[in-house]
Amino acid sequence: MISRFVLIVWCAICAGYASAHEFWIDAETYQVPPSGQIVANLKNGQLFEGTPQAYLPRNFTRFDVVQSDTLRPVEGRLGDRPALNVPAPVDGLVAVVHETTPSFVNYAEWEKFQKFADHKDFKDIAARHAANGFPAAPFRERYTRHVKALFGVGSGQGIDRAVGLKTEFVALTNPYDPGFGDQMEVQVLYLGQPRADAQVEVFDRAASGEVVVTLHRTDDNGIARIPVTSGHSYLFDAVVLQPILGDEKAVWDTFWAALTFAVPAR
Repeated sequence: MISRFVLIVWCAICAGYASAHEFWIDAETYQVPPSGQIVANLKNGQLFEGTPQAYLPRNFTRFDVVQSDTLRPVEGRLGDRPALNVPAPVDGLVAVVHETTPSFVNYAEWEKFQKFADHKDFKDIAARHAANGFPAAPFRERYTRHVKALFGVGSGQGIDRAVGLKTEFVALTNPYDPGFGDQMEVQVLYLGQPRADAQVEVFDRAASGEVVVTLHRTDDNGIARIPVTSGHSYLFDAVVLQPILGDEKAVWDTFWAALTFAVPAR
């Protein structure tokens, strides 16, 4: 039995994994012929390894295939796994986007939330929590996922754009373009505005299954430039953490943005 080898580049990341599960669109192939199918799982897990989620409309507020200015809702059957299995549109770059309905997590002790906040780069969380008059414990967090995957149909050429997710990655370079080099450039948005100095966590998966995790930051315009490798697939992750005032259900809102794609082997 071959076990998956995981290399963690940033040692400080380890403490946060117990309370940080990513959610993403995961495809066996991100390059599809024009006559083919776009097939992918919705996954929830850690270190680019997760459990496939079924097509359940009650769990999402949006599930769309976007190409240029054309948007088409994903229409599946209740319980479908993979959750995404649709005919490929015409030749070009295609984005699939998905936003979940809110979920909640209960924190019985402060330390677990502090580890999560530290891992996602909110080092001032204790001061913010106290300033808002929130209880040390127990309390609840509400979270939603806002994910995008890039597929190259045929030539795969085209330009990604913002599609109105609460928080999202916009690819400023196209990994399927023949002229693509070794750097992926993305802009991180929240409510349509660039997130300056935001942490971007990158999961880099080689064809062997080895996963390398690195941390990066956006510039003043919310742009991060991230080295990538031919033949590898990627999950980018960025989190927004906002207080909820005057709500008895939860005291923090967490909005997770994710982007997945693959760099063709050349």
